[in-house]
Amino acid sequence: MTNRIQTVGVAGGGGTMGAGIAIVAARAGFKTVVYDTNRDALDAAFDQTRGFFEKSVARGKIPAEQLDDILATYVLTTELDDFAECDLVIEAVFEDLPTKQTLFRALNTICPPHTLFASNTSTLSITEIASGCGREDKVVGMHFCLPAQLMKLIEMSPGLNTSDDAFAAAWAWTEACGQTPVKTQDKPGFILNALLVPFNNDVIRAVEAGVATPEAIDTAIKTGLGYRMGPCELIDLIGLDTQVRLCEAFYPVTHDPRAAAPPLLRRMVAAGHLGRKSGRGFYDYDDGAMFGG
Repeated sequence: MTNRIQTVGVAGGGGTMGAGIAIVAARAGFKTVVYDTNRDALDAAFDQTRGFFEKSVARGKIPAEQLDDILATYVLTTELDDFAECDLVIEAVFEDLPTKQTLFRALNTICPPHTLFASNTSTLSITEIASGCGREDKVVGMHFCLPAQLMKLIEMSPGLNTSDDAFAAAWAWTEACGQTPVKTQDKPGFILNALLVPFNNDVIRAVEAGVATPEAIDTAIKTGLGYRMGPCELIDLIGLDTQVRLCEAFYPVTHDPRAAAPPLLRRMVAAGHLGRKSGRGFYDYDDGAMFGG
């Protein structure tokens, strides 16, 4: 099964995470079918993808002669039927269980029987996402870290019905892409978000309580703990609306009060202060960049 993964599909390619996953696949030489329902978002993400690779060339990370070859591996589409040739489809759609289940059920009728399905969910159960899709044995959790094109870690989670062969093939594919997989159990938040969602909420509550400014908190965390990015910077990068969705997915299955969305977070989202994607969150932004170099 491992050797058959030649064409990779990414659902939700108009978003930051989906576009980053597509970069990982295309950079490793896989033909990459990138799907989104919003054509404008898809085109904008591809423009920024091209800019990312151009910066990579300028910094000597990839040879200039490879740029055209990498970009030629991309197929942009708003039609699910274009996943019919894929050997692996990775979903990076909204963190909503019915949405992911509906997508996989639709793909089950489109993709050939050998095709693996992977979910980039960061909080939901892989077993539940796979339930009723028609190929529960071929569904794997594959949680990339944001930004996927820069971060190497992938949390790999088998569902209760995932076959050993499917999990091994998905694991081998991540290594072929130069990523670093770690195996986790199918439990809420896996490793990172089980720790990060409550922590980020604690930071937001500290800002709301006037303990310190976002800048001061980020400086303290980066300087004192050696983090490369402060928590407020990270929340802005993730998106404050995404943090709300994480809370809404995580809290009902954990009942951890620290996982509940803080009032300040909801107010900022209501005001349209979503972070980098909107130009304003805990910080102001004017570059509109989705990707780093």
